[in-house]
Amino acid sequence: MAGVNFDALNQVYNHYLAEYAPHTNKAQDAHKKDDLKKVYNSIVKLNKESPLAILDHSDEAKSFAISLKENARSFQNAVRSTQSDIGESGVLDHKIPYSTRPEIATVKYLRAQDGGDAPTFELEVARLASPQENVGNYLPSDDTITLEPAAYSFDLSINDIGYEFQFQIREEDTNRDIQDRLARLITNAEIGVEGQVLEDGSGNSSLKLISTQTGSAGDKKLIFSISDDNTSQSSGIVDYLGLDRVMNEPSDSLFEINGIERRTASNTFTIDKQYEITLRGLSPEQGITTEIGLKGDVDSLAENIHSLVGSYNEFLDKTFRVTEQHTKSSLLHDQLSYMSRHYSDGLNAIGLTFDDQGRLNIDDDRLKEAASSQDAQQTMASVKDFANSMVRKAGQIALNPMEYVNKTIVAYKNPGKNFADPYTTSAYSGFLFNNYC
Repeated sequence: MAGVNFDALNQVYNHYLAEYAPHTNKAQDAHKKDDLKKVYNSIVKLNKESPLAILDHSDEAKSFAISLKENARSFQNAVRSTQSDIGESGVLDHKIPYSTRPEIATVKYLRAQDGGDAPTFELEVARLASPQENVGNYLPSDDTITLEPAAYSFDLSINDIGYEFQFQIREEDTNRDIQDRLARLITNAEIGVEGQVLEDGSGNSSLKLISTQTGSAGDKKLIFSISDDNTSQSSGIVDYLGLDRVMNEPSDSLFEINGIERRTASNTFTIDKQYEITLRGLSPEQGITTEIGLKGDVDSLAENIHSLVGSYNEFLDKTFRVTEQHTKSSLLHDQLSYMSRHYSDGLNAIGLTFDDQGRLNIDDDRLKEAASSQDAQQTMASVKDFANSMVRKAGQIALNPMEYVNKTIVAYKNPGKNFADPYTTSAYSGFLFNNYC
């Protein structure tokens, strides 16, 4: 490495990063070894076929070539990012779940089955899964409790586990005081039963106990039970408040999927590990169903297309601005406009139109209408084709920006008898180091 001026190399590198490549690295900048091999083979083929020419060596031409390459790479990355969001197998791959009657059932999408899309099905709900509800005796809220002041307790059994609750009754305690105290005591225990106090509007109140679990309890009729027959402290509170009075027994949900009856202990369940369904209400009449399925995410699709159009217009504007200084760059502008208009009919159908300068404009109403139509996959395919075309063209520009630098052709190579030379690529590389080494 003798004779290498590292200070000069550092200046070249820093100048290049600051002036021509100010963007951060992206996922699209990472490549495999095979990608590098493809670039190498493309350069070899390009050098074989490129004619000998005298290049414009002005500082403006050098800056133009370097900037063009970086702009092309940025444009290619932006389009690839949009392609990634849209999906390689179709522009409507980004799906969201839907329910035609969210007041009956809501849905979350988990994943598609291997080798296929998630199906659409009809859901009819006849009964929701319900918890166990115990509603105690309605007692005058402000009356002093008639039980003797003492330490009381009762046993609550749930899922074959027993819990003892102890509390104190004082002389001044009212019925409402004890109901509120027990409601907090049971709820704060977090054992699967919650308490709340009900009022009847006539000055009476009752303690309601409800299980957080729904559905039948298997062989057992109830989810929880309460007793103070064999408790450690004074008994009598269960009968006094009516804590063991079952108002509603737990039950499973009852519904049909595509006409097949099903039951679940919970109102939230999964279907084929693809959908998570939450039942919210009953079907209004027998035979009236709720459709569950996937649809294209119109808002996400529109956002991706806006990003694609914005990247295209930005790159087109950059090429147009330098046309007067670098007459050869008009070739690039014409090529982009010609390629784009090849897809104009398909793009027009979804609300994307070209103006006189070749820039794209978007009619959002037409775009969302096209994305929501039944044949959206076919209609929106023009966007994917346009994006693929722009990726290929941006790759060609990044590979050989010298194609658009002002130059004078000296000689064309003999077809079929030429050989690879480093002329084209070394000319571009030399621009980076000019005046530094």
